[in-house]
Amino acid sequence: MRLLVLATEPVDADRIRGALPGDDLDGTEVLVVSPAVNESAVAFWMSDSDEAIEEAESTAEQTAAALRDRGATARATTGESEPLLALQDALATFPADRVLVFVRDEDAARYREDDVIGEAERRFGVPVTEVTG
Repeated sequence: MRLLVLATEPVDADRIRGALPGDDLDGTEVLVVSPAVNESAVAFWMSDSDEAIEEAESTAEQTAAALRDRGATARATTGESEPLLALQDALATFPADRVLVFVRDEDAARYREDDVIGEAERRFGVPVTEVTG
């Protein structure tokens, strides 16, 4: 299986596996994408993305390392701050069989308002699962 994981915070392998009932991570090829999200409007408007990119790199690498420890072949990358753009860019080079989007509780309303999951499934034709918490 080829799995794309989109997460703005580090996610451990057990949580990812829990979102894939019946699937084992052993032998799974995973691309972990962490959007480079500015935490404040001031940072966004000042185009100060260095901190956001650094945090995204760390998040993606921590998640990929946890997956590698569980037998998955995993690599990490950063993505655009907008989830749909990050997914689009990743799926252009990584044809995933399934997508898991890990959403922080404080971002859940925005993801639903923007219909990120539904729009991603329509645009990309890949099953997308939202995991909140």
